Amino acid sequence: MTQTSWPVNIGSAAQRSGISAKMVRHYESLGLLPQVARTDSGYRQYSEADVHTLQFIKRGRDLGFSMAEIAELVGLWHNRKRASASVKRIAQRHLDDLAQRIEAMQAMQRTLVSLLEHCHGDERPDCPILDDLAGHCR
Repeated sequence: MTQTSWPVNIGSAAQRSGISAKMVRHYESLGLLPQVARTDSGYRQYSEADVHTLQFIKRGRDLGFSMAEIAELVGLWHNRKRASASVKRIAQRHLDDLAQRIEAMQAMQRTLVSLLEHCHGDERPDCPILDDLAGHCR
């Protein structure tokens, strides 16, 4: 295993965090990263802490948190005086939202299953799927 010499350039920070350089710049523009250091020629230089923050953001995105939620979570993560109740509140709200979206998708799935069961799928022009989409069958 090779030792990393910090700071690293944007390509290396992106690779180490598992996100694209474009997203690194985007997260920086949103203020999710503190202002990163730059070389005299203007190249960004990322510290180990910056890369760790990028990994944190990626994990949050992988779990489906919104950018606003991630911004809040990053702030709480960096605040050692935080109350874990604040973190739990955000996670619970996200879980509740996911449960609602899952239920909505399951309802869509049930509707589509029913429509498919009623569609003959043959040469006839009658189609309950199109009728439903047009609002003719409810």
